[in-house]
Amino acid sequence: MRLFVGIELPPVITDHLALVGGGIPRARWEDRSKLHVTVRFIGEVDGGTKRRIEDALQAVRCAPFSLAATGVGFFPPGGKPRILWAGVEPVAPLRELHERVERALVHAGLAPEGRKYTPHITLARLRDPPRHKVIEFLQHQALLRTSEVEVEAFQLYSSVLSPGGSKYRIEHHYPLEGLPGA
Repeated sequence: MRLFVGIELPPVITDHLALVGGGIPRARWEDRSKLHVTVRFIGEVDGGTKRRIEDALQAVRCAPFSLAATGVGFFPPGGKPRILWAGVEPVAPLRELHERVERALVHAGLAPEGRKYTPHITLARLRDPPRHKVIEFLQHQALLRTSEVEVEAFQLYSSVLSPGGSKYRIEHHYPLEGLPGA
């Protein structure tokens, strides 16, 4: 089973982001139902590991926070664009959630994440797009900002790869709760 930890986005954000897609040849735009913020990619695991992950995530405590999608960019930075994304603000509470999830997963026996955490929402996957079209999109959407929403939970997702793109399913919801004594 292929897993990741993420934040499900409400329609006020997914509807807004779905409207910005288009104008780049050879781009595969993500369906609004798949738009989310990844907190931690996990990868392929067996059933026993999945249960340990679920138990470990149950212990994550973090206060609810607000976020909005803001700005656009692409990965890899400085390279040939492969992923087009919307940024996420504010970043600090999201980084805190990421760190707490990371500690819980390492405690459950997973290897530490090797990459720097860059909060984002994947908008499209690109296959050798005309560079000038990507630049036009980035310029046109540079001031993108959605409404702010309250994040009150994070989710454990499963992902199944298919020729038409990944299919996601929420396996478990984890409510965000204030820390004891806060």
